[in-house]
Amino acid sequence: MKRLTPTPSQTSCQPSTTPATRSATRPPSPVVKNRLHIEVRLGTGLVGVERVAAPEAECTRLVALGATRVHLLVADGVNEPCLVMQDVEGNEFCLD
Repeated sequence: MKRLTPTPSQTSCQPSTTPATRSATRPPSPVVKNRLHIEVRLGTGLVGVERVAAPEAECTRLVALGATRVHLLVADGVNEPCLVMQDVEGNEFCLD
């Protein structure tokens, strides 16, 4: 049986000129809704058009600051109208 003899290039341990890198992917962070529900009461004591105008004006101001209008919950005879918003980090709150 013939034995192979390694060549000098196979046995030398030359340091690499490029750094060793490794990349790993992280699993996405779990998306969990806030357990704290914040309602900003703006229309207390107001009725009719004034009751709707107060949250709309505040919504306009907050959107200019980076918030997002999600949707309007309309009055249903039991509940008052409410504007659902999100802050810049995605946390929901209501303008009521």
